[in-house]
Amino acid sequence: MQLGRINKLTINRLTPPGAYLEDFKGDEVLLPKKYLIPEDEFQVGNEVEVFVFKDSQNRIVSTTEKPHLYLGTVALLNVVQVNTYGAFVDWGLDKNLFVPFIEQAQKMIEGKSYLVTLRYDNQTDRLFGSSKIGKVLEPCREDLTEQIVKGLVWHSTELGTKVIVNQRFEGLIFKNDINRRLTLGDELSFYVRKVREDGKLDLQLDPLGFEKYDSAYTALLNLLKDQKEIFLHDKSSPEEINDQTGMSKKLFKQTVGKLLKQQMIELSKQSIRLK
Repeated sequence: MQLGRINKLTINRLTPPGAYLEDFKGDEVLLPKKYLIPEDEFQVGNEVEVFVFKDSQNRIVSTTEKPHLYLGTVALLNVVQVNTYGAFVDWGLDKNLFVPFIEQAQKMIEGKSYLVTLRYDNQTDRLFGSSKIGKVLEPCREDLTEQIVKGLVWHSTELGTKVIVNQRFEGLIFKNDINRRLTLGDELSFYVRKVREDGKLDLQLDPLGFEKYDSAYTALLNLLKDQKEIFLHDKSSPEEINDQTGMSKKLFKQTVGKLLKQQMIELSKQSIRLK
């Protein structure tokens, strides 16, 4: 059986403390009595799916409860306690998950939330948490170009915002492509623009291809028909553009260029208006 993962085990015997579950090697783990509900589903010989971890006495135990993260995955978790050894985060189980100081990307503060990954220490045979997420990410060797992926918002850089893609890869959405507020831990759909040689992904929030441009073209044209004039220009900030149009600055400039080429708009230093 594996610590930090869901294991399918067989009920070997029932005792007052609970059910003892057995894997194919004959190793046993206790499923405490409080989890044997309804009792008629927990009979000797039945298979059950449980999460396996260690309790505060370093004993291997199991639970039918589902934690917020599993071995190698990442989730946004709240710090419930900090002591001289590290921090403890709420990961959905009775026993909080320990994050040693050495595994903290930044010093954790009680009451705040951080992205945490679940890791396993071979030497001590223990699970622990880490906010040094880069350690568990791997280069992407799949052709994900133009595919939709799931991503967790990670942190901001000078170039843009880093994203954890499919719980495995590192992605980046550039500043000019950000058309909404991105908050730590947000789980969103992203479009893969490019898989770089180093295995990192270039992402965007807008659909790829003609669908994106057609939608933006129609939206901006309708906005101009409604307002006659919008006070945006080439030097407007990405935030101003997004507030008025819902677009990233890059998409806005591309759409304005298309309308200008079609001679449908006039530009001034301060605004855009329909001809």
